[in-house]
Amino acid sequence: MSKTISLQTLQQWLSEGKPVDVIDARTADDFDEWSIPGSRHADLFYEMKDGRFDGFLKIGIPADKPSVLVCYAGRTSSDAANFLCQCGFDAYSLEGGMQAWSLAWNKAELKTPSAQIVQIRRTGKGCMSYLVVSQGEALVIDPAIGVEDTLSLLESYGARLIGIADTHVHADHLTRARQLSAKTGAPFYLPENNRVSFEYTPLPKTIKVGATHLSILKTPGHTWESVCLLIDGEALFTGDTLFVDSIGRPDLATKTGESEERAKALYASLQMLKALPGDPWVLPAHTDHPAPFDGRPIAKRLTEVVADVSFLKMSEPEFLDTILSRIPATPPNHLEIVRLNEAGEFPLGDPTDLEAGANRCAVK
Repeated sequence: MSKTISLQTLQQWLSEGKPVDVIDARTADDFDEWSIPGSRHADLFYEMKDGRFDGFLKIGIPADKPSVLVCYAGRTSSDAANFLCQCGFDAYSLEGGMQAWSLAWNKAELKTPSAQIVQIRRTGKGCMSYLVVSQGEALVIDPAIGVEDTLSLLESYGARLIGIADTHVHADHLTRARQLSAKTGAPFYLPENNRVSFEYTPLPKTIKVGATHLSILKTPGHTWESVCLLIDGEALFTGDTLFVDSIGRPDLATKTGESEERAKALYASLQMLKALPGDPWVLPAHTDHPAPFDGRPIAKRLTEVVADVSFLKMSEPEFLDTILSRIPATPPNHLEIVRLNEAGEFPLGDPTDLEAGANRCAVK
């Protein structure tokens, strides 16, 4: 009988820096698109499917630390781990494979003069949420992890939740905002829109959290209702409008011809953000790289982002031609996720099948 390890335990091991050899035996293409931070690839997927596992003995299995084998859903890796255990190695199979790992998360911190910002990274999905904490109050932005995990974080920072804000209606993960609002009674803020079919609190021009203020900036383009939140000129929560090395895509859940119009709006929004004074930190809602367990925020100063992202140096005609020619594949199940987020519904049971897959909100 092979040994298994839950995503929570592996997440804890990686957070604590415990020595562990994580071996990903999916195809090379899938590993390149998304993987567990620090893992290595073993090109053994088709051998595993055929019930052959001796290839693992040729890639160097350590004898002095545990190995965790990863596949798509945890079935073939279980057979491989059983083989390695019979060979005398301390081997585990990740329960649920990379589908389950989509819920794993870690955090990093960044401080401004008036607030502490906690970046919560769903490393298995690329979603990033935020806590803004000041003088015992907290605002949650773009919540993407479980309600109980968020409540535990709030307790650890000694903060009372005064609101939850989504920067837009998300397309590649289920928002946890309504669940969190129902559990705590804190208002759920959304940009004004005609998409959702439930009651929400429209985002005001500013939100006060303790000693700090967040200004709401309308930035249509990724979606028509998209906004960014600027905290005292020090940090900019950009949602899916601007990333640290790319920009948001304008085509998800669009009508015919709408991508071009949203791309024009996105260009104008990015020009406005470029002109912001003070060189704030850019803090996006997604990343296309697995967030490592290193405690370092995925963030850059606005001037760095402008220097690094070629789209921000283009004229409008060049921008439109380029972005519309580089649209990547859509996120898996994005239309169903949009439908659920617009309806304010959260599916019963495990959401991993619906949310599984790498993040694809960016255009590079």
